Amino acid sequence: MRRGRYYLGRVIKLGILDQDKLMNAIAEAATISVGKSRWTITNVYDQRDAELPFVYAKLAKFSHDGHVTVVDTSTKSEIDALAPNLLLASTPFIYLPEYSGIAYMHLWNGVENDVFTRRFKSIIEATYDHFFVHCTVEPVADYRAFSFKLRGLQRIRELAARVHPPNPLFGRLWGSLNRYIKKRNASEVSVRETQDEGAGLITQLTHLVESILENPHYEPDGEVPIADAAMLMAADGYGTGRVVGDQDGEEVVIKTSDTQKSFLFSKEPNPEALAKEAHKHFGRISKERDMTHE
Repeated sequence: MRRGRYYLGRVIKLGILDQDKLMNAIAEAATISVGKSRWTITNVYDQRDAELPFVYAKLAKFSHDGHVTVVDTSTKSEIDALAPNLLLASTPFIYLPEYSGIAYMHLWNGVENDVFTRRFKSIIEATYDHFFVHCTVEPVADYRAFSFKLRGLQRIRELAARVHPPNPLFGRLWGSLNRYIKKRNASEVSVRETQDEGAGLITQLTHLVESILENPHYEPDGEVPIADAAMLMAADGYGTGRVVGDQDGEEVVIKTSDTQKSFLFSKEPNPEALAKEAHKHFGRISKERDMTHE
């Protein structure tokens, strides 16, 4: 079985976009043009009402006026022929509403990780004519890889994060920030702290990540500082975060997107099998980080 790497993310839905509207947009996707190529969503298998709800589909890239080589049997020669809507590349993905989670396959020289997130966003928004809808796919960070990189820093000089309200899951360690966002009725919160002198920022971030990995029921002493909470929230897939620090005299930038969770699975998957595999991984993430539904 040929396998590909599937990346885990969360779909952030703002404006009038909710779970049903998102899944409807996947099922009835618009077609967009980017450069000489066109993009849409194909092969939809809608199982949102199943015992394990999911929507499976493929993100497809195709050419409006494709060309292929065919054999002209009358002249015994190879000739160029038009092939309207010629498929150039497609990659499978699955959406799990229980986690607002999406697992999508990275396809080299076709639909790479960053290309998938941009095209998915554009197609969903175009399906509603860009009318009061906003959609992004944010990566879910691997806590162990994130922690390993943080441990290498001798000093942290900057913490910066941009986060969105979670739906439907939230993490207990950043519960105070979640409550703040709800109280303010904010659709986005940005936090940035810097300190270039001395020992740098006083932050519990590394300790918090390591502690919850050791014990999902870990209880910090008091509320988690807002910048640390925002970084954890971004790492859980509800935004983007960046840490700037020093390692062996060099400046190092660590992004939550650099340690994105992924798994290997068939390049031509059975939808139900892919749904179960993705559900397993999202379930593990929720358990190890003690995430819960509101």
